[in-house]
Amino acid sequence: MSLARRLLRSTKAKIALAVLLGTIAFQIWLSLAAPGKIAAGIEEDRRRVDVLVTLAFPPERFHIQKLQEHGRVSGTTGNSVQVRGVNRAALTSLARPYWVVEVGPLEQGG
Repeated sequence: MSLARRLLRSTKAKIALAVLLGTIAFQIWLSLAAPGKIAAGIEEDRRRVDVLVTLAFPPERFHIQKLQEHGRVSGTTGNSVQVRGVNRAALTSLARPYWVVEVGPLEQGG
């Protein structure tokens, strides 16, 4: 009996394969959903932009630290975090986490 055939008959291998496929599917879904979370109205002529990131819940320390990887966090209001100086090319990466609901433009003076 070949090694591949033994692995395919193993319950542990089936579970590991299912977890691997589920993780890959989840990562693909995150990548496909990210551009749809970016709202229209973010200035297109600037290299760095100021955005308002809306979460599904009030942000905690972990979320603030993850957002700081993309720019300067200048405050929070309810479920939203103000992030300034975000590289325009990194907007999709900023919108990728599942807990980000929307990335929109930060109003001047906001």
